Amino acid sequence: MMSVMEYALDVSLSVDVILSLCNKLNIDVKNEEDMLDDDAIILLDNEIQNGDYSSDDYSDEEDIEEEISIPIVEKNKSNITKKSKTNKFSSNSKEDFMSKRKEMYKHKDKLKSNVVEINDNDVIYHDGMSVGDLANSIGVSASEVIKKLMTMGMMMNLNQAIDFDTASIIVMDYNKNIKREEVVDESNFEELEIIDNDEELLERPPVVTIMGHVDHGKTTLLDTIRKTNVVSGEAGGITQAIGAYQITYNDKKITFIDTPGHAAFTEMRARGASITDIVIIIVAADDGVMPQTKEAIDHAKAAGVPIIVAVNKMDKPGANPEKVLTEMAEAGIMPEEWGGDVMFVNISAKTGMGIDDLLERILLISEVSELKANPNRYASGTVIESKIDKSSGVSCTLLIQNGTLRLGDAIVVGNYAGKVRTLKNDRNESLVSAGPSTPVSITGLSESPSAGDKFMVFDNEKKAKAIAANRLLKYKENNNKVTHSVSLDDLFDRINAGSKEINVILKADVKGSEEAVRNSLLKLDVDGIHINIIRSSIGAISESDIVLAKASDAIIIGFNIRPDNKIMDYAKEREVDIRLYNIIYKLVEEMEQAMKGKLDPEYEEKIIGEAEVRKLFKFSKVGTIAGSMVTSGIIKRDAKARIIRDGVVIYDGNINTIAREKDQVKEVKSGIECGITIENYNDIKEKDIIEAYEIVEIKR
Repeated sequence: MMSVMEYALDVSLSVDVILSLCNKLNIDVKNEEDMLDDDAIILLDNEIQNGDYSSDDYSDEEDIEEEISIPIVEKNKSNITKKSKTNKFSSNSKEDFMSKRKEMYKHKDKLKSNVVEINDNDVIYHDGMSVGDLANSIGVSASEVIKKLMTMGMMMNLNQAIDFDTASIIVMDYNKNIKREEVVDESNFEELEIIDNDEELLERPPVVTIMGHVDHGKTTLLDTIRKTNVVSGEAGGITQAIGAYQITYNDKKITFIDTPGHAAFTEMRARGASITDIVIIIVAADDGVMPQTKEAIDHAKAAGVPIIVAVNKMDKPGANPEKVLTEMAEAGIMPEEWGGDVMFVNISAKTGMGIDDLLERILLISEVSELKANPNRYASGTVIESKIDKSSGVSCTLLIQNGTLRLGDAIVVGNYAGKVRTLKNDRNESLVSAGPSTPVSITGLSESPSAGDKFMVFDNEKKAKAIAANRLLKYKENNNKVTHSVSLDDLFDRINAGSKEINVILKADVKGSEEAVRNSLLKLDVDGIHINIIRSSIGAISESDIVLAKASDAIIIGFNIRPDNKIMDYAKEREVDIRLYNIIYKLVEEMEQAMKGKLDPEYEEKIIGEAEVRKLFKFSKVGTIAGSMVTSGIIKRDAKARIIRDGVVIYDGNINTIAREKDQVKEVKSGIECGITIENYNDIKEKDIIEAYEIVEIKR
């Protein structure tokens, strides 16, 4: 910490200029003796770095090396006036300034990178690794490793390639772990597996999305919660853009995302942006369930997150909450009071009635869900919206999902890189840093990303730019390829691993056809795999159906209907498979075949060879080597193996190594002698039978 006076002297500006900047940045100081904390200093540093400021009071003739003319641009709500003044800084003053600031920040904790770091006790093995490379990785001399190889009967020199099994034996002798090299593609950071220890995880605020029929009060509800007037600033009182806001209730933070429609919410899910923890479906008590309410239900259920129904406009004379409960139950949302699992809360967004109850329910679900994140990492998350401002350039609203985002961080957003130049919250207040579940606005990107794009912070700007360039190249390459999101032809390959459902959107010509097809599909059950109908209705296939199918990896089935060319082109563009039928048994037959193709494969055991142990060789470093004769079939390295003694299986494991004379080999055929080691087993005896086998998939 330092006083305003000390800071002004440190950066060679007048106290008046610093106080004016503090006023602009909402830093609470009144005079030159007031103290600035570290966060305030970082904000001031950032402002001074990104703008040119001079001081009437500053002049130091002794340090003049070069006069620099610095124009002062008039700032909003600031006492800094527009003028051009010769400020007598030395030519390297900016470098000196930055050097001083860096020294000051050294005590701040460094955040952990999202890229997995190598443990000191791990030795990474790569193909073609030489004896010398292995010695360097272990941290010993090559001659020492060569001597160990000699005791194993292997004569190798410094530059010879060493196989993984032999390297494993050497490494084990030094109490280290050996791992095969895994190439981590940081440019594909959405798929990086980030593992946090339980002790690193802290509670984070829930992220809530509000959906419902137009004019049922979505934005008015948010407006009442925020105690601000969002509606009046929007055309016709209808939400025009995605916004993200954070409030504090009972000392707990809650983040709200206000979407202009269900398509936007689902578009983000379709692009892998699972950002919502809880969905609030708002229904007007005087209006009941409307078409867009049903769409909201479909999208919320497909997202697989807890749902709260807010029954709004309870202040109106025609309010009928019982009607809402009945209609929502018919739509598949069963209230808690009727034995279901969905909370219903009666509210009036206009008067504020029931808002406290709604917020308490949100916090209750959040507590039960145990929402956590690790703030001690570089930030990662999702773009909520992006726009280009004439004065500040590209501005992005981001939702931080893990880690902490800091002013000055090197960031990759979508396919573009930059440095966080400004960092503000939803109230437009400047921040130094922001943690998980916080919506923030940043500037500093080179181009404007899309809603739903992922972002991640990296160690430095050079690395961020290289990753962004690689991502952009891949994006262009992938856009030139024709792919399908999910189709009946390749359903097994396309669907998520371990999934036991085929998602379907059903559209039919009349109610009778819809019910008949729906019932036939729901009866299908092939070894536990079943059809999940996420939307079923009559009428033509719509763009909304295609958006939902894309987000849910669903197939659209049309019965006795024919989409027009516009819809077919839209589906093709979104890579959604539409299947059209007019005979029920053909539809059912094709779906059943798809389900059979999606079954988990069956496996059986296949004996590939046997060997009889004839002689034992014991080495302290290697363990017991079984000198054996292969009596039938073939013995392979890494195959599964049983040790059979007097007709009884005494051990079941894996073959570790096979040696033929002094060479390591992959396999040995019948009638040939060899040395075999069994993984994690040394208690082998002469006359034991080593039975090698494999597990193979069998066709149904």
